[in-house]
Amino acid sequence: MSDPAAMRLGLPATGLCLSLGLGLAAPAIAEETPDALPRLALAADATSVIGVSSGGYMATQLAVAWPARFQGLGVLAAGPWACARGSLSLALGQCMGTHKGPPDLNVLAERYRDYRERDLVGEAEALADLRVFIWQGGEDETVAPALGQALAEQFRGWLAAPDEQLNLVESEQAGHGWPVAADTQAPVEALADCRQGGATHLLACDRDIAGEALAWLHGELAPPEAPDRAGRLIAFDQADFEARGLADRGYLYVPEQCEAGGCDLTVALHGCAMGAEQIGETFVRHGGLNEWAAANERVVLYPQAETSLPNPQGCWDWWGFAESAWQLDPLHDTREGTQTSALMAMIERLQAAPETP
Repeated sequence: MSDPAAMRLGLPATGLCLSLGLGLAAPAIAEETPDALPRLALAADATSVIGVSSGGYMATQLAVAWPARFQGLGVLAAGPWACARGSLSLALGQCMGTHKGPPDLNVLAERYRDYRERDLVGEAEALADLRVFIWQGGEDETVAPALGQALAEQFRGWLAAPDEQLNLVESEQAGHGWPVAADTQAPVEALADCRQGGATHLLACDRDIAGEALAWLHGELAPPEAPDRAGRLIAFDQADFEARGLADRGYLYVPEQCEAGGCDLTVALHGCAMGAEQIGETFVRHGGLNEWAAANERVVLYPQAETSLPNPQGCWDWWGFAESAWQLDPLHDTREGTQTSALMAMIERLQAAPETP
């Protein structure tokens, strides 16, 4: 028998991989190879990364690996940094459910110190300066709500002024996923029940979590203009950033005023079964980030993970599957992680000046 809780986050269990319970047929994806990710000379001083579920775990890995490169970190429905420690058993028993007990934050702190001594993560001083937004649904049956609280406790020990830098938001009636506002442009069939989750995991909770997170991470923002200011959602070729577990293409939302460069950047990481391979462009179009980005001169990068035999739900690597073939102690949660390295390379490409002819 497979573990039903595990089956919602993309982890292998008795021959099967966990799923977020998506019941939609995989949409057809065009076969043409898209253009390369452009160099847009984006600003480097106000970058944020936001992720949900496996993308939440990955967002934290990225921010801890390179904290000096980020102003803010947003995490939805995920637990502490390095929670799984390269172990599938811990991923299932302490980082989704807690039947093996809660994560030991002292052990994780020692892991951070060891990584820091080996220059595998960023300096503590840079980590202390981050702004952090954490959201957790009280009815989440995939990632126990206590794990979001543990993540908040972990960051309270890292941040210089946690009362000012950390915002933990808990929605008692919400399940597992990414809440969206009632006036979202998403078709009704693309939304999941707020409490039950499932489907696309865009939760019809009448909560604009994208706006809440961005406002906490970056300060007061201009409100979105309805329905959406001019901007382009483009696909790009991820082959330049070769890493195990990356899909062939990612997505980039570029407001019209950012075509000439100089804008800020937010990286948005989908959860398991939320990639374009499974739900088409639902998350990259209807998560709410694009409207705020257009109104505030911010580009949104939507990297994409792929499905595979070891990862059939297209999760980001938060438990070590992408490294375990050649590493006894996977370094997926460090600067040497194949996916973290690829994501940072995408950020650096976008922040680079365009090449002259």
